[in-house]
Amino acid sequence: MKLYVTDLEGVQHEIEAMPNWTVMEIIRDGDQPMRAECGGSCACATCHVYVAQEWLAKLPPMEDEERGTLDGGFEVEPNSRLSCQLIMTPDLDGLKVTLTNDSSN
Repeated sequence: MKLYVTDLEGVQHEIEAMPNWTVMEIIRDGDQPMRAECGGSCACATCHVYVAQEWLAKLPPMEDEERGTLDGGFEVEPNSRLSCQLIMTPDLDGLKVTLTNDSSN
């Protein structure tokens, strides 16, 4: 499976994605800058990413906890998600996300 991550300079990186890992873990394991200060416990917005529009409908709905945590992020858009809350499955093979100022080191 593949995950495509666009960095703050607009360069897209193809990362091998492990099933059942969070998108946050895959990004960090793929040597991309990902602060993720809370380690994936949905307590900060430092793994905030923008999801490509064509993928939004394929993602599980956002839970209240994620929505509340995202409220503490910067430059939150309708396609914003916390990458720690997105679990990579075969249905998400090819998922495209863009790093944000919140998430990048």
